[in-house]
Amino acid sequence: MMNCVIVDDEPLAREGIASYVREVDFLTLVKTCENPVELISLLDENKVDLIFLDIQTPKMNGIDFLKMVQNPPMVIITTAFPSYALESFQLNVLDYLLKPITFDRFLKAAKKAKDYDQLIKKSQYSETSPAEPEADYFFIKCGSKYEKILLSEILYIQGMQNYVTIHTLKGKYMTLLYLKNLEQSLDSSAFIRVHKSYIVSIGKIDGIEGNEIFIGVNRIPISRNYREFVINQVVTNKLLDKIRFS
Repeated sequence: MMNCVIVDDEPLAREGIASYVREVDFLTLVKTCENPVELISLLDENKVDLIFLDIQTPKMNGIDFLKMVQNPPMVIITTAFPSYALESFQLNVLDYLLKPITFDRFLKAAKKAKDYDQLIKKSQYSETSPAEPEADYFFIKCGSKYEKILLSEILYIQGMQNYVTIHTLKGKYMTLLYLKNLEQSLDSSAFIRVHKSYIVSIGKIDGIEGNEIFIGVNRIPISRNYREFVINQVVTNKLLDKIRFS
């Protein structure tokens, strides 16, 4: 079960979302609030997993709340204004629902939150569990199908907001996941972050020129902030710069 809170200054909107919450068996409504100021004190007193957050609210708007609060619970925006979508996703909201919200669209967002919540809990459990031999594969959910991804077949991974695309020798696979969370589950000696949106398999790198990595026919950008780190980790220790004669 996930504990959720609804933040909206319109009584009819609060009741509409609350009625949807009551229809979803894995959601429990903790409380409704008129504005984020009420929400801040509520978060100190209750365990909250998910917030349905309106943007245009009195005293403090939803965007300002997201900028101010450190490590908030998962957030799904509920608003009548599409213009805030880009800024909201930059603040790591899970989904963006435009009013009037249909139940089907609400349920899709709720299931996305459930999947992400389970992923986080699984990651936390693995950190506290006794160490086991590392598996050479993992599974991801692609639509209604679970795909097995072999670590040895991964070429590179591209992050796009709250999705990642995993490029492998067999093809590419897209799944709902943050790049940062996937990076934490990968062996840092085999995979390296080269850009805010890219992770590459070190063993699959064919060459580096300028600010690009070559893996087969693929060209992956290296950001300025990562370039020195990438060169040190990938090239320096393996650079044959002298020919020795016996």
